[in-house]
Amino acid sequence: MVDSDGTALGDLPIYEALRVARDRELDLVEVGPGANPPVCKVIDYGKFKYEQEKSQQKNKAKNHAGEIKEVRFSVSTDEHDFNTKIEKAKKFIEKGYKLRVTVVLSGRENIYSDKAISQLDKIKDILSMEFDQRPARMGTRFSAILIKAKKDQDNAKAEN
Repeated sequence: MVDSDGTALGDLPIYEALRVARDRELDLVEVGPGANPPVCKVIDYGKFKYEQEKSQQKNKAKNHAGEIKEVRFSVSTDEHDFNTKIEKAKKFIEKGYKLRVTVVLSGRENIYSDKAISQLDKIKDILSMEFDQRPARMGTRFSAILIKAKKDQDNAKAEN
C-alpha cells in the first residue's frame, strides 16, 4: 500500500487499508492490479480523476493529426504567390496538420484539367510529401490530401 504522498506503508490486509483511508477521509484506489500483492494507493479519487482529464485534454490540444488545413492555388497562380503559399503549407506541415491542396479552375481554364493535376504533382514534389488521397475533381476544383512521406516518418522515428 502507498500513502498519498508516495511513501510505502507496506503490505496491509484490505480491511486495515480501508480503515487507514477512512481515517484520512480519502479513497483507497487500486493502481497496480497486476502486481502480487496488488498495489493500492490512498488518494482523493475526485482530484485524481480531475488531473487525469486535464492531462488528457492537454495532450489532445497538442495533437493536430486529425485536423486538415487547406491551401488553394489556381492554374494561373503567379510565381511569387505560388512560393508564398508553399511556405504557408510548410508551416502547416511543421505544426503537424494534414494538408489539403486545392487547384481551382475558372472559366476557360476548365479544359486544362491536366495542368491542374500536374500542378498538384509539382506541389507534392516541392513539399516532398505523398498523396493520402489521390487528386479528385469536384466541379471546378481538383483537390488532394497530402501527408508526410513514409521515409520521412521512418527517419523521424529513428531520430527519437
